[in-house]
Amino acid sequence: MVVAEAEDQEATLRVRGYDEKRDWARAEALERRCQVGPSSDRISIFIDTLGDPICRIRNSPSYIMLVAELGKDLVGVIQGTIKVVAVPRPPPRDKARAGYILGLRVLPEHRCRGIASALVRSLEQWFVSNHVDFSYMATEETNLPSLRLFVGRLGYVRFRTPSIVVYPVNSRRCCFGYDRTPSNVDIRRLETDSVESIYRRFVSTTYDFFPDDIDRILKSKLTLGTWAAHFRDDVWQEDGIGSASWRAPGTWAVLSVWDTSRVFKLRLGNAPLSFRLLARCKRVINNILSCIGMQGIPDVFSPFGFYFIYGIHGEGRSSGELIKALCRHVQGMAGESEECRALVTEVGAEETGIQEAPRWKSLSCPRDVWCIKSLKPEEEQVLPLSSTPVRALFVDPREV
Repeated sequence: MVVAEAEDQEATLRVRGYDEKRDWARAEALERRCQVGPSSDRISIFIDTLGDPICRIRNSPSYIMLVAELGKDLVGVIQGTIKVVAVPRPPPRDKARAGYILGLRVLPEHRCRGIASALVRSLEQWFVSNHVDFSYMATEETNLPSLRLFVGRLGYVRFRTPSIVVYPVNSRRCCFGYDRTPSNVDIRRLETDSVESIYRRFVSTTYDFFPDDIDRILKSKLTLGTWAAHFRDDVWQEDGIGSASWRAPGTWAVLSVWDTSRVFKLRLGNAPLSFRLLARCKRVINNILSCIGMQGIPDVFSPFGFYFIYGIHGEGRSSGELIKALCRHVQGMAGESEECRALVTEVGAEETGIQEAPRWKSLSCPRDVWCIKSLKPEEEQVLPLSSTPVRALFVDPREV
C-alpha cells in the first residue's frame, strides 16, 4: 500500500504501510536510535519493543503503522489507532471515532526535511478513509519541534495538559512494606463485570475519551485487575455493584492496573555521571533507606517495565485519601514483579486525587500536551475543540 510519494532534494520520499518481512529489522534499528521526547541534557528514554515494532498498537481495535522510505533507506515511521469514544452530546451523537497518533520517529540525520509532515498527513488520510471524526496526539510541553509540527503547521490545537506521574518500585524484601493499608481503609479486588458497570455508570458520562470497548480493555490479559477502596465504617454492598440499584459507600475510589512490561520495556540513556555512580551504590543505599521507611533507587539502567494505573476515579470528600491507599497497594503488588520498576499514571489538574497520585519528579512530566484536530467539517464536529478543562480525561492504557 503506497500512501504518498514526494520528491526530495536527493531521492523520492515514499510513505507506505509497514511490511514485516521487508521492514522489521530496519524499523527496530530506527527505534533504537530515536529517543522518546525532545533532545536535552536530561535523561533520555528509549523504547525496547522486544522484537515487535508494532507492540504498542497491537491491542487496539484498529491500527496501522506507516513507514517512510527515502530511496532505499527507511528514514521514518508513525503509528495510529482508531477507537470509539464517548463525547458530551445527547444520543445518538454521544459517540465518536477517534484516531490516535503515536510513535512518530524520524532518523536524526533526516529531520527538518518534511518527512514527519508527510507521515502525519498520510496517517490522517487513513483516518479519514475510516470515517474518523478527530485525531489527537500527546507530547511533552518541552518538545518544541513536535509542537511546531502539529500546532504550527498541521492545524492541531492544544486541548489539555495533564501530568504524567511516575513512582519507582523496588523489591518488597525490605524492612517496611510500602503496601501497608491504613487501618481504617478496606481494599478489595473487583470482578470484571462489576468494574465495567462502575466505569460505564460513574466515568463514561464525566470523562473525555472514555473508550466504548472498556470491556475489551478490562478483559485483556494485560489488565492485572481493578481494586476499590472504602472506609471501614462505610458499608460496601456486594450485590449489583455499579448498577443503577447499587448503593455506593459515602466515599470510595477505584483504579485499574495495566502491565506494559509484557508489551515493551524502557531503557535510560544520557544519564549524568553522578546519577550512574549513585545507581552503582543503590544496593547499600536501598538497604539503609528501606529500614527507615523511605523509597530506594530501582534498577532503571537495564531495560525495565512499568505498571500503568488507569481508570482512577473517586467519589466523596475524602476520596483522595483512598486513591493514595490504592496507589500504595499497587506499589506493593508491583514489588513482587521481576520486571516492574515503576508505576505510571496520567492525571489532569481537575481530577480528584491528583495530589495523592504517585510521583518521581526526575522522570515525571508535569505538562503532557494533548493536541487535537477535527477531521470533519465544522457542522459535523462531535467534540468541542476547547482547551477549558471541563471534564477529566480517561487515558486508554493501550495508547501508553
